[in-house]
Amino acid sequence: MGHKITVSELTNLIRQNLENAFPQLVVEGEISNCRPSSTGHLYFSLKDPGAKIDGVMFKNRIPFLDFEPRDGMLIRVRCRLSVYPQRGSYQLVCEDMELAGAGDILAMLEQRKRALAAEGLFDAERKRPIPRFPETIAVVSSPTGAAVQDILNIVKRRARGIRVIILPAPVQGADAAQIIARRIEQANQWKLAEVLIVGRGGGSLEDLLPFSEEIVVRAVADSEIPVISAVGHEIDNALCDLAADLRAPTPSAAAELVSAERSDTLERIGSVKEEMKAAIQRRLERARLLVRPFSIEDLERSFRVILQPALVRFDDAKEGLVNALSERIDQYRRRLEIAGAGLEAGSPLSILERGFSVVVNERTGTILRRGSETKPGDRLKIRPLEGLVYAVTEKITERSEA
Repeated sequence: MGHKITVSELTNLIRQNLENAFPQLVVEGEISNCRPSSTGHLYFSLKDPGAKIDGVMFKNRIPFLDFEPRDGMLIRVRCRLSVYPQRGSYQLVCEDMELAGAGDILAMLEQRKRALAAEGLFDAERKRPIPRFPETIAVVSSPTGAAVQDILNIVKRRARGIRVIILPAPVQGADAAQIIARRIEQANQWKLAEVLIVGRGGGSLEDLLPFSEEIVVRAVADSEIPVISAVGHEIDNALCDLAADLRAPTPSAAAELVSAERSDTLERIGSVKEEMKAAIQRRLERARLLVRPFSIEDLERSFRVILQPALVRFDDAKEGLVNALSERIDQYRRRLEIAGAGLEAGSPLSILERGFSVVVNERTGTILRRGSETKPGDRLKIRPLEGLVYAVTEKITERSEA
């Protein structure tokens, strides 16, 4: 069989030849499957329409970048070719990286995005609210994928009453977009759920392309069932995210969105219930303390304390008024007696009773007050207290004669 050589020896020979043959390179291509590692290194692939090669940029070179590498970017790297013995593969070890323009996929997606946006498929007015307490949710995804398992586990843990319907569909590949769109249409046709989750776990830009296909975007936009788009990880983007009623950064986050409201609301209701009970109890206790002094006996005693001084003042005022009226009546009575006595004293009858008489000259018809008011021969009418006396004037003197 010839000279024997081990795998390690062969790999070292390949490594020496490749690395010596390509010590310094500048390679241009489109980034694909870009993924930072937990150690801080950046792993990715560079591709063009005819080939693909893996690459790595170690964490000590990443701080010198003036942009964040993303899938679909067209970049130019200064690198060297290296063999990774543990996997028996070769890769580009990048020292520097710069943008070389927009990649073909990103350019295509941007053009499609502008065209669909011009039709109004991404308008905010089309967005519908997600039901707060859905009884049934439907999931369009791969039934064997981790995304579905994550959704089922979270819903089971947070809201056991929610029913989950899985609508199986491939999430990558040539036929994925057609089947995903068909599942969305079927969910609406049969009104299978109140909320529809469409998505998958993370992947490269090419892996996520079905969720940016026009047929899927239109199916999401036309869905009468509110749609939550949960494609890839938080940094991933798909056009169906823009058409959906709500975008979730991950499938797990989508499950939390449809189940969190119920658990949070029930917890809040319980908390508010206890707060209301405590508040009502405090008010009842306060009311009891306020009402306690108002027993019938206490009310009567309090009423008397308030009313008694008023009654005393009323009695005093009444006595004062009666006394004042009595005094005023006595005063008027005395004045009336005096006036009556004066009137009685001035009465003609009183004068006549004392022996005086009224003398009237019949010729003139006047009462005589002086002797000069008559002359001899005049007939006189004399009115004593009782009866009439007729006389004739015989003589007149100026002075009375005793």
